[in-house]
Amino acid sequence: MVARKDRVRSPCVSICALDSDDICIGCQRSVEEITRWSQMSDAERSEVLKLVAEREEKVAL
Repeated sequence: MVARKDRVRSPCVSICALDSDDICIGCQRSVEEITRWSQMSDAERSEVLKLVAEREEKVAL
């Protein structure tokens, strides 16, 4: 079992508000991703973080 400190950490920055596409403006995760985060494997979390990075790039444009 992976130690808690070694798990992929949440990108939450405690700015919790959804945009018109139901994406959190703080962490760039969808409602479903936020809800499921604690049940996700590290592989799933890593995939979500890739999506988060893509969403962040779009917001920065």
